[in-house]
Amino acid sequence: METTTKSNGSAPGISTKIPAKAHPLAEEPSEIAANINYHAQYSPHFSPFKFEPEQAYYATAESVRDRLIQQWNETYFHFHKVDPKQTYYLSMEFLQGRALTNAIGNLEIQDAYGDALIKLGHELENIAGQEKDAALGNGGLGRLASCFLDSMATLNLPAWGYGLRYRYGLFKQSIAKEGQEEIPEDWLEKFSPWEVVRHDIIYPIRFFGHVEVTPTGLRKWVGGEVIQALAYDVPIPGYKTKNTISLRLWEAKAGAEDFNLFQFNDGQYESAAQIHSSAQQICAVLYPGDATENGKLLRLKQQFFLCSASLQDIIFRFKERRAAKGSWLWSEFPSKVAVQLNDTHPTLSIPELMRLLMDVEGLGWDEAWDITTRTIAYTNHTVLPEALEKWSQSVMWKLLPRHMEIIGEIDKRFMAMINSTRPDLESKLHSMRILDNNPQKPVVRMANLCVVSSHTVNGVAELHSEILKSELFVDYVSMWPAKFQNKTNGITPRRWLRFCSPELSSIITKWLKTDKWVTNLDLLSGLRQFADNEELHTEWAAAKMANKQRLAQYVLQVTGINIDPNSLFDIQVKRIHEYKRQLMNILGAIYRYKKLKEMSPEERNKTTPRTIMIGGKAFATYTNAKRIVKLVDDVGGVVNNDPEVSNYLKVIFVPNYNVSAAEMLIPGSELSQHISTAGMEASGTSNMKFALNGCLIIGTLDGANVEIREEIGEENFFLFGAKADEVPRLRKERENGLFKPDPRFDEAKEFIRSGAFGSYDYNPLLDSLEGNSGYGRGDYFLVGHDFPSYMEAQEKVDEAYKNKKKWLTMSILSTAGSGKFSSDRTIAQYAKDIWKIEECPVA
Repeated sequence: METTTKSNGSAPGISTKIPAKAHPLAEEPSEIAANINYHAQYSPHFSPFKFEPEQAYYATAESVRDRLIQQWNETYFHFHKVDPKQTYYLSMEFLQGRALTNAIGNLEIQDAYGDALIKLGHELENIAGQEKDAALGNGGLGRLASCFLDSMATLNLPAWGYGLRYRYGLFKQSIAKEGQEEIPEDWLEKFSPWEVVRHDIIYPIRFFGHVEVTPTGLRKWVGGEVIQALAYDVPIPGYKTKNTISLRLWEAKAGAEDFNLFQFNDGQYESAAQIHSSAQQICAVLYPGDATENGKLLRLKQQFFLCSASLQDIIFRFKERRAAKGSWLWSEFPSKVAVQLNDTHPTLSIPELMRLLMDVEGLGWDEAWDITTRTIAYTNHTVLPEALEKWSQSVMWKLLPRHMEIIGEIDKRFMAMINSTRPDLESKLHSMRILDNNPQKPVVRMANLCVVSSHTVNGVAELHSEILKSELFVDYVSMWPAKFQNKTNGITPRRWLRFCSPELSSIITKWLKTDKWVTNLDLLSGLRQFADNEELHTEWAAAKMANKQRLAQYVLQVTGINIDPNSLFDIQVKRIHEYKRQLMNILGAIYRYKKLKEMSPEERNKTTPRTIMIGGKAFATYTNAKRIVKLVDDVGGVVNNDPEVSNYLKVIFVPNYNVSAAEMLIPGSELSQHISTAGMEASGTSNMKFALNGCLIIGTLDGANVEIREEIGEENFFLFGAKADEVPRLRKERENGLFKPDPRFDEAKEFIRSGAFGSYDYNPLLDSLEGNSGYGRGDYFLVGHDFPSYMEAQEKVDEAYKNKKKWLTMSILSTAGSGKFSSDRTIAQYAKDIWKIEECPVA
């Protein structure tokens, strides 16, 4: 190892033996080390001489970025020259995770960078651990978008992501005595080395104002407040390809001319910087609370800001490319541009594209509508009533008057079409139309606007897509049956197996005699023939144990609690929501604890020791979700400190669940809980990640669980609970007082009420499971109904885990059956069936 100078008594300084020399495309470890050293000295962000892990991380990231920028520029120029049809993926969330390990993995330079850092006195794993997760998302919606970007780049598709650059993210979660606490994410407190600000890409975004009619009859939106959208680009490298695409993030800013110097010098400091302050609010936080009118306005501002900036950019790029070709027509736009709306958040793209085409480019309604409807496609991610966005008409009129005119015209023309072509649907028109003019609460139904205006609507799992067609959008299906498709979600095998579980990946490569499974996940089915092989069992068990030990270290680091890697690691990590039923999980753990307390020491010795881990963020204003977090933590506080039981059961709440935590938790898991009420989870993607890593699932027939169970085999899935088509009847029976609770369910609830887990008042949470009617009470999510079959499935888990050979066979078959759930497959289907784009590889 090279010697390094010391900047103080213990911290390593910049190496004196390795030159600081720019080698942006270095392959050899010594040249890479020189390039890292170069960035440490000539792209400095810290005091000179320091080269501690933090400084080493930033210098290493900038060294990797050198290579990415070259590939990025080549990809950009190649797309510009070839001028293929391109897809633009609009999402309010991108949950990227750490970029360093992913980038060097996709570029196949991890070994060279590992060796280079050793020369500089550092370990790659330690340096990679310095990176903060980009706080650009919250849950599955954002992680899916990031997996999709990885697959778009890997498949050499001409595609780009568009999002917002949130300064403080959703929040960083900490667990205190009172439960979850929210503090701002600090991922941009210093800076992100992965983003490049594009000072030449800036667009005006208007809010408020009014509509004027010009002498020629054109309508124009004027006045109000104008904010600038500035582009920051993040490179997204493909795996084993030269293609590197962009995630373009918009930041809101005001210009110097918006600062009122006269007011400032007059002591009116806040008034002087009012527009600057307004701009900063837009990208401050993901999903700001919307209980107040100001909160609703801010959320709507965010959504429109994303849509308007992205569409102005898309149109500018279209015109730039077409101008380079000579003459062109607007009718060519849909053959060059595909816009995908990731859920309803970017719905305002529809009226904004209409406005830009009509008011700015001078097109008539019919031509603009034809272009818009052939360009935009919509992915639905939920059937939950509260997540199907409905915006107050008065708020919309206030913020976006021109867009409300356009939406009103779309609604009027849609109704006229129904009346003239489908009189049989006139009775359904009230629920189908876009504007709900209920005098008490007039709203715009964003999902209806998406369905009416998009050329394709897709669900994200077979069951979910069927529910969309048979229930949520059934009347539209009768009009446009060809408009509705299914695209079962997927995950990138790179981040979620190849990089996060290197030991297991090496074993898979060894037994399949190829590493091509990383881009062709169907090849994993080749493991089936070895599922009973004792040699593979030994290797598989060793890899799983290595991951469990790594996870145990992580849990100790973030919670201070020691967990036993020889116990069954049982994990549920996802957003905290009543429909995802973390409450069922913790009630099951409480019942298990109570039974263990009642056993003799000899009886306890015969049980399967279990470590139950639950993680996820509860939205800041979602009171019941926060009570669930508090309950899990309180139960853990009692169970983990009970000397009679702690060898047989541990309950851990893992704080601040994010992508980097998932990369520890998922490979180390042996049982994973995907236990949502059937028909409520659109797909789920963490279920795919767990299955891919040889983790067995206990779950309901919900979302992608249905397809996972089909692919890995029913015998390798612990199934329980009501089916989706039974749920409405069971809710009705509950409402009519016909539900008879299982004694175990009542026992677990009464144990909480007894004060066994402290003095906190859990009655409001437990009351949600009681009564006979209503959303949010009367056990709307059927925890009580499914609890007995859940407990019986858990008993089967305990028994199966005692037979190590059987468990390992099931684990191998779980991985072997996960081939379908690659985001490469999903994106290839989007490209062919919805976007009509083709690969465009950089030579």
